[in-house]
Amino acid sequence: MSASTGSRFAVLGPVRAWRGEELLASGTPQQRALLAVLLLREGRTATAPELIDAIWGEDPPQQALATIRTYASRLRKVVAPGLLVTESGGYAIRLRCAATLDLGVARSLAADAETARAAGDRSLARTLLARALDLWDGEPLAGVPGPHAETERTRLAEWRLQLLETRLDLDLEVGHHAEAVSELTALTAAHPLRERLRELLMLALYRSGRQAEALAVYADTRRLLADELGVDPRPELAALQQRILNADADLARAEDPAPAAAAVHVRPAQLPATVPDFTGRSSFVDELGTILSAGAAGQVMAVSALAGIGGVGKTTLAVHVAHAARPHFPDGQLYVDLQGTEARPAEPEAVLGSFLRALGTPDTAIPDSPADRAALYRSTLDGRRVLVLLDNARDAAQVRPLLPGTAGCAALVTSRVRMAGLAGAHLVDLDVMSPEEALQLFSRIVGEERVRAERQAALDVVGACGFLPLAIRIAASRLAARRTWTVSVLAAKLADERRRLDELQAGDLAVKATFELGYGQLEPAQQRAFRLLGLADGPDISLSAAAAVLDLPEYDTEDLLEALVDCSLLESAAPGRYRFHDLVRLYARACAERDEQPPSGREAALDRLLDFYLATASGVYALERPGDRLPAHLSDTHYPGLVFADPRAALDWLYAEADPLLACVRQASARPCATAGDTPVLRRAVDLLWAAKDLAESGANSKQYESAAVALRDAAQAARDPYAEGRARTTLTNVHLVAGRFAEADDEARQATALARAAGDPLPSCWAPNDRGIIALYQGRHADGERYLLEAIKNFRADGNNVGEASALCNLSRIHVELGRLASAIDLAQQGIAIYDRMGLTLRLANGRYALGIALTQAGRYGEALTQLTEALALFHDNRQPLWEGVTHFRLAETHLAARRPTLAASHAEQAIALRGIGGEWRRATVLTVLGKALRRLGQRDRARACWRDAESVFAQLGSSELAEVRNLLASELAA
Repeated sequence: MSASTGSRFAVLGPVRAWRGEELLASGTPQQRALLAVLLLREGRTATAPELIDAIWGEDPPQQALATIRTYASRLRKVVAPGLLVTESGGYAIRLRCAATLDLGVARSLAADAETARAAGDRSLARTLLARALDLWDGEPLAGVPGPHAETERTRLAEWRLQLLETRLDLDLEVGHHAEAVSELTALTAAHPLRERLRELLMLALYRSGRQAEALAVYADTRRLLADELGVDPRPELAALQQRILNADADLARAEDPAPAAAAVHVRPAQLPATVPDFTGRSSFVDELGTILSAGAAGQVMAVSALAGIGGVGKTTLAVHVAHAARPHFPDGQLYVDLQGTEARPAEPEAVLGSFLRALGTPDTAIPDSPADRAALYRSTLDGRRVLVLLDNARDAAQVRPLLPGTAGCAALVTSRVRMAGLAGAHLVDLDVMSPEEALQLFSRIVGEERVRAERQAALDVVGACGFLPLAIRIAASRLAARRTWTVSVLAAKLADERRRLDELQAGDLAVKATFELGYGQLEPAQQRAFRLLGLADGPDISLSAAAAVLDLPEYDTEDLLEALVDCSLLESAAPGRYRFHDLVRLYARACAERDEQPPSGREAALDRLLDFYLATASGVYALERPGDRLPAHLSDTHYPGLVFADPRAALDWLYAEADPLLACVRQASARPCATAGDTPVLRRAVDLLWAAKDLAESGANSKQYESAAVALRDAAQAARDPYAEGRARTTLTNVHLVAGRFAEADDEARQATALARAAGDPLPSCWAPNDRGIIALYQGRHADGERYLLEAIKNFRADGNNVGEASALCNLSRIHVELGRLASAIDLAQQGIAIYDRMGLTLRLANGRYALGIALTQAGRYGEALTQLTEALALFHDNRQPLWEGVTHFRLAETHLAARRPTLAASHAEQAIALRGIGGEWRRATVLTVLGKALRRLGQRDRARACWRDAESVFAQLGSSELAEVRNLLASELAA
């Protein structure tokens, strides 16, 4: 190893030297000053007078020259041989490689970033700049004395700020504006007169939908510059303010890179694979291709809507045309199955979120409201040429928010209904194939030789199929898989009029006849699997859940399911997951009603699925919350669930199964046995919902969870089952509480308490008063809250539920904080933490530390409070609880504000907002209130008022008690 590669040096922090991995002793501060001077001269010789002046300035010691020589001698012994050289009465350090010095590495990375940006690769440029900035380790030349070091410190600090501004500029260009707000808020506080940072903050706030705050930043800046420097903002800042006032549409999207380079976007390619044996439809292919190419040329935003009965080949044609048109849409292709034939079609809001992520928008930048998502989606597509394929739409209302808004893009829509209400759309009514096309498709699947030998029989087959593409494909696939069959055998089977497709015009009956051919050729075990799997609701089903439905081992189940996939009666959605086409599911259910005898067999299959989900979810809950008494109060199950050793794997299962699990709950509420008063089904369903409460608390599936809870509550009420109704209302209490709907939450909890007493159920008797205590806390009814929580503690202790007791103790701690009883508040939180520690609970321990952090903050013990809240934040993050992450950031903001650290307070408040998981409008308004307080202390009064006005609007709409505080804050600003 050469000397230069064997030694490394750092100046972007403390001045340090390494040989290999060994940190070398660099001596006294003056000796480090000599080393720094020589390193920063980049190999050029420094004379003795220059070195003396650099280290001591105008007041050198009497033996300065001798001291320099001593320092040089010591350094020569430390660094690699040959690095420090003496030349012309001076000294130099000769580095053969820029990578030997951290400053050289940073310069190289910055240069590469500039090159990448000029070439249009903004993502690479951001990465390179981030690596350069990571090389800083605190203050440059830290602890090094002398005028030269002071000058270089200032220069390097300024360069770092310039790099940081460039990286933040790139953040905004690629749409990371929500994340940038927090960092920019802190930087503008640290460098209040730096106008470029203010400009970037205005733009980031505007793109985050916070226009009023963006304008307030300008007002704060103008006032500060006038007060401090007696000048106006620079023209660029004033121009940005005007563009924000005018709601300039160009500001809502990332800026184009330098004109010399093409813009680099995330390029989605989501189209499903086209079938290799696509046949016919040439007139439709030409017609749709012409329209799409015209749209790509920018003449118009093209929309084509294909309509026809199920199985007529709408999706196959649309996918084929879309693939052919890909060269006209170089910026990507988006695809979604809108599930229009399901009882619960895909929500446009969810689809827009998926599309925005596919187009490169980070989760934190995706707005909450459907209208804002649609606007951002159209803005993101502006200037791009993207094809959007919207498959299986329910109606025009579902489609409209998903259409691009500008020329150059195009949309293809498939649906069973004619999209007459879709303004400007080119409508295509797709009919069955012609006899020639049908025979050609049949021949391609079966084989030309077999068809040529029995042409008339083949014509009889496709005629019997009614020339419906899906029916032809299924029939031909069965024949192709059975080499011992002749075409005549298949034709003879189809001759039975019960299997004929003459009833095609009757709608679903024709679809049943089409699938009857495939179903009739299945083995008995395959037929049973087909029938029973079709009974389960949900977008798909896992292999383990399917095994529960069939009451078979997984390996036998997998064989059956793969056989159904081969028969095109089932689709493999992903490894280990399966789904029905919507029409095939309806047909499978019809077969179950007809063939699954006795009928109790159908109910038994759904019971096993419900048991499987309940047993597994209960195990996940117990693994995550050891010692919690909830699993002991859940209904018994007769079918086992999965068992996990690793809590992370358990949570992975829960979130992966969220949609089918919640669909199972909703289905249970509507099952005939449940509506007839079969309370065991309702009780197991509501217990499943309770065991899966993480789905509501995490915010990941809160809407679906709420829908299931409402359905269960109504079903239990109709069945006059106070036991199930009380538990359902308790789950709804939690849903409303998380969303900040306190009046609704309290009403549900009140009724749950009464129902639990009537049913003698200890579970709601414990948790409902606990929830009512939290509600009372938020509503400012502290005496009521204390009464409820003391009742909850008593009930938890009677039940032996230590975990529940700890939760109520921590909640009571917060009541005592509000009552000013800080010593008892701290003691109560510590009691809760002690229980959580003893039980080995990580997630609940986070709740305990959260409560203790609040109490310590109010007691003025800010350092201890920050420790507790920071540990809570890490635990919430590890347990995938974004809602509680956001709330903890809010509490950290409060603590930093109380400790007179407004910059850190503003940073944490911004992170709470950026997480978009803080639990509804009420909590967002509380964060805005604290953010405004921090901004006021930072001198950003106009932006503070903007935050408070936003919070005032929310509190006024909700009728919240916090309204008075916000109005007082606004009034105090007006009086100032």
